[in-house]
Amino acid sequence: MSDEFVLAARSLRKYFPTGASRMLQRPTDLVQAVDDVSFGLRRGTTLAVVGESGCGKTTLGRLLARLIEPTSGSVTLEGVDVTAASPRELLALRRDIQLVFQDPYACLNPRHSIGQSIGTPIRIQKTLSRSAEKERVRELMQLVGLNPEHYNRFPHEFSGGQRQRAGIARALALQPKVIIADEPVSALDVSIQSQILNLMEDLQASMGLSYVFIAHDLSVVRHIADQVAVMYLGKIVEIGEPAAVYERTAHPYTKALLSAVPVADPRRAAGRQRIVLTGDVPSPVNPPSGCRFRTRCPKADARCATEEPVLLARPGDSDTEHRVACHFPD
Repeated sequence: MSDEFVLAARSLRKYFPTGASRMLQRPTDLVQAVDDVSFGLRRGTTLAVVGESGCGKTTLGRLLARLIEPTSGSVTLEGVDVTAASPRELLALRRDIQLVFQDPYACLNPRHSIGQSIGTPIRIQKTLSRSAEKERVRELMQLVGLNPEHYNRFPHEFSGGQRQRAGIARALALQPKVIIADEPVSALDVSIQSQILNLMEDLQASMGLSYVFIAHDLSVVRHIADQVAVMYLGKIVEIGEPAAVYERTAHPYTKALLSAVPVADPRRAAGRQRIVLTGDVPSPVNPPSGCRFRTRCPKADARCATEEPVLLARPGDSDTEHRVACHFPD
C-alpha cells in the first residue's frame, strides 16, 4: 500500500444473516449490504460516498471504523490492518479514526452537559488529567464555533447546528487522522448546512484531516470532495474526481442521480431532461446476476445478465482515476 493512502479498503464485504429455519436453527438468507468494495483515501483529502438509501453507504462507514465486523476483506489505517487488530490494539486505533453521526441529538447523552460529551473520548482513552481535559474541551468548543462558557449546558439547550458542532468537536478530541462523517448535514436546515461544510473544510486545511463523507445528495459533496464514489446495491459503480464524475458521467445510474439534483436557475433547468428509472431497487438478499443495475438500466442487454462489470477506466480515457463498472459506459 502506498504511503499516500491514510485509509484503504480491500475487497470489503458485509453480509447480514436474515430469516431463520426452525428445523436448522440458522439463518436462511444473507443481506449483501456491502459487496467487494475497494478504494484508497489520500492524506488530507475528502472521499464522498453517495447513493440512494439502502445502497450500503452507512454500513461501509461502520466497517471502516470497525463498529461492525466485516464478513471478508480488510481495512488498513496507515498500513495497520484494522480488521485484524486485537481489542487493545483497536482501542489505540480509535484515536486515529473518529465518526460524526447524522443525528446530532441522538448521539449526545441528554443527561450529560455538552462539555462532558465532548470530553468522553479523552476520559475513555485516558490521554489527559481531568483538569487538562476541561481546558482541552473549552479549546475544542471555541475551535468549532461554540461558546466555551456554555460548557455546562445540556444538548436540548442548543440548536441542531450547534449540536452538530459539538459532535465534530468530540470527534476532534483525540486529534484523529481520519473522520468518517455519516450524512453530517442532512438533518440540518439548508442555511446551516453550508456553515457546517465550511467548518469541516477549514478544520481539514488547518489540521490535515482526511474525510470519508457519506451523503445521498450529490449537490452537497460536489464542492468539498476530492474524490466521489457512487454506490448502488452494495457496490461502487463509478469513482473519480468530481470534475470527471459530474461532467464526464459514465454510468447510467450516476446520470440518473445527477438528473434529479434540483437546479436553482430556471434557464438551466429548462434544458435538462430528467431520467426516470423504471422498477424498484432489487432486494440485497437476492441481487440480480451480472450487473446489479441491469433491471433498471435502459442500456442493458444479454451480456449484462451473465457477466459482472469490473470497475475499470473507460477505454481511451486518459484519466485512469475515473473508473466505472459498466459494459457500455457513456
